[in-house]
Parts: sequence; C-alpha cells; structure tokens
Amino acid sequence: MKFAVGYQLPAEDEEPMVDIIEEYRDHIAEVYFPWADMPSGRAPLSTRHGYTDWSAQRDLERDLVRLRQMGVKLDLLFNAACYGGRAISEWLENQVRSVLDYLEAGVGGADIITTTSPFVARTVQKYHPQVEVRASINMKIGTIKGMEYLADVFDSYHVQREFNRDLNYIRELREWADQHDKKLIMLANSGCMIHCSGQAFHDNMVAHEAEIDECVNVRDWNAHTCWRFLQDPENWVSV
Repeated sequence: MKFAVGYQLPAEDEEPMVDIIEEYRDHIAEVYFPWADMPSGRAPLSTRHGYTDWSAQRDLERDLVRLRQMGVKLDLLFNAACYGGRAISEWLENQVRSVLDYLEAGVGGADIITTTSPFVARTVQKYHPQVEVRASINMKIGTIKGMEYLADVFDSYHVQREFNRDLNYIRELREWADQHDKKLIMLANSGCMIHCSGQAFHDNMVAHEAEIDECVNVRDWNAHTCWRFLQDPENWVSV
C-alpha cells in the first residue's frame, strides 16, 4: 500500500518536508499541494494577514522538482468549495490553464489535479488531457450514481469517507470503476465526524479563509461543528 501526503512549508526549526518524503519514498506515491495563495481547500501557502513570504513559491517549485526526480506524482489542488462569481468564467479557465502551463514548463507538469469543481475538471480535461482529474473528498461521492453523473469529467474519485470500513460496499464501487476505467481513492486520515452536517459550511469557510481572517468575527461562538459537539463528553461515544 502506498500513500499520498499533503505538502507544507516547514517552520524555521523543522526538517523540510521533502526530506521526510525522501526518507519514506518507498511508501509515498503522491504529494498534493496548493498553488501559492489560490483557494485550494487548504490554508494559503504563503500569505498571512497580508504578509507574504515571497520565497514560498520558489521553495515550493524547488521541492516539486525534487519530488518529480524521486518519481513521486504531483497532485495540484483546485479544491475550494466556492469560486464565487467566477465559478464558470473564462477568467477561472485561464487561471487554471496558466498554472498547469507553468508547471509543465517548470517542473515537468502535474500528474493529477484534485477539484470540487466540475468546471475546473472540464477545463483540465480540455486543455491538459494527459493530467488525471480527480473528484475531491469534499464532494462526498459515495454511490455508483454519483460517479456516473460526473463520469464525463472525472477520471478518479475519492470515496465518501463514511464508507471506508464497509469493504463489501467498496467492492461494489470498485467493480463499477474497473468497468469504466476509473480509479477509486480513499482518504485514510480524516479527522471529520461521521456524516458531519457542518462540513459544507466548514469547507466554504476554508475557501474564504483569507477574507475571514481579515474580518472582525464574533468571539462568543465556535464555528467548528465538531469542536462544539465534542465539548460535551456525553457526545464522545456517538462519534
């Protein structure tokens, strides 16, 4: 079994992540990463409260070259839950194309893109058909019908995390995937509560994290459903 890990820039006293990956390279198939400060489903890579670490992009590109040399696949995240008014725009299409064009010229290209957006998926499929297009875990695709609906734009699917331990059901999904030349991916390290009803709200906040950080937000309410729910020890057994 091989794993995918998420790229992070190290703190001053931390070992560079690419060095850790090299140590465990026999067990790591992919590294997923955001592009600079583009919405990705993860925290911005280089900017906090307006202060930008301008070396972050250079360091990322250097590390991507090393990962490519190790034979590790590169999975670029276009994974925001919200792209706002530009969601189906030529502007977003051009932005996606520009990043993939740049990666192709600089590091040998991305092997995979992971996205929540069927529009981004279609864009990559149209302009970079050699790149595997993967449906995000945040889409909660957990049925054959769900895969069928988007089979025209996705090559692989993260399986809805709630089914990870139902191996018989996973076999049913796998049978369909094999018949249609699709791949299934499992998220192994999810910290989310099962069937979390606050996930869509949380994912939307992550997409707008930079804006939220600049607002004066209420201090008497925790926006994270899991933190509020698990504050009561009586709820621990239900998770």
